[in-house]
Amino acid sequence: MQSNYRPSLSQQGRNPTHAVSAVNEYGEAVDVSIPGELALTIHLEESEIVTLMTLGTRPEELALGYIRNQRLIDDIHAVKSVKVDWDKQLVMIETHSEHVAKDWRNKMFKRIVTSGCGQGTIFASTLEELAKTTLPDAKLSQASIYRLIKNISEHNAVYKTAGAVHGCALCCGEEMLIHVEDVGRHNAADAIAGYMWLEDLQGGDKIFYTTGRLTSEMVMKAAFMGIPAILSRSGITQMGLDLAKQLGMTLIARAKGKHFLVYNGAENISFDDKPAPR
Repeated sequence: MQSNYRPSLSQQGRNPTHAVSAVNEYGEAVDVSIPGELALTIHLEESEIVTLMTLGTRPEELALGYIRNQRLIDDIHAVKSVKVDWDKQLVMIETHSEHVAKDWRNKMFKRIVTSGCGQGTIFASTLEELAKTTLPDAKLSQASIYRLIKNISEHNAVYKTAGAVHGCALCCGEEMLIHVEDVGRHNAADAIAGYMWLEDLQGGDKIFYTTGRLTSEMVMKAAFMGIPAILSRSGITQMGLDLAKQLGMTLIARAKGKHFLVYNGAENISFDDKPAPR
């Protein structure tokens, strides 16, 4: 049953691009757009959690998704408000009681540096929570994968205008439910996690798409969202593959046009639209 509860949220999304001048290969002055990059420090109650570099288009959902994916708070009902103040470059997350997440301060003591662009750390306790995560089997068809790739390619607005960003999407079948672009794929993933948390969406029948590489951290974020399948335009890392195998996650990468590689979970895919022989 879907919850109707929503914490109080500010509405402080920023314009993702900015007009600047550059000089092209002909020595001509041209007007172009570049993506923004803003520091946003997340405060949980009075404690500083992390500083993220972000486009700033979905700061409230980003903050919620970060604390959710780091397993600092598990229940959306515990969150009273999320307020962004760009003048101070911070977002304040207030809970209903200091006791609702009495152990989150202990979780912050040990951090692990990662390869994440725009973030770069996870809490060691987050890895411990991963062992408790179970995922359903993914059921995909080749034809729906092709249609999904085509649908998503039409929504990379910031990348097409300004470049220098990653995109992530939450999909159901061949339908894209939400698409987020940010300076780092981890931020885009967390913003989607925040959206799912707010909307009380479950991930068991969903697909997570990203333009970025599938590292262990990206696999972990998808797993914490309960999503059993990931589709990436880029490649994968060995640790990302190992983790996907442990979780039973279907992992599809190098997906573009009619090409893709299934690194794990090929048995979950119906190959019903094979391209003509080369």
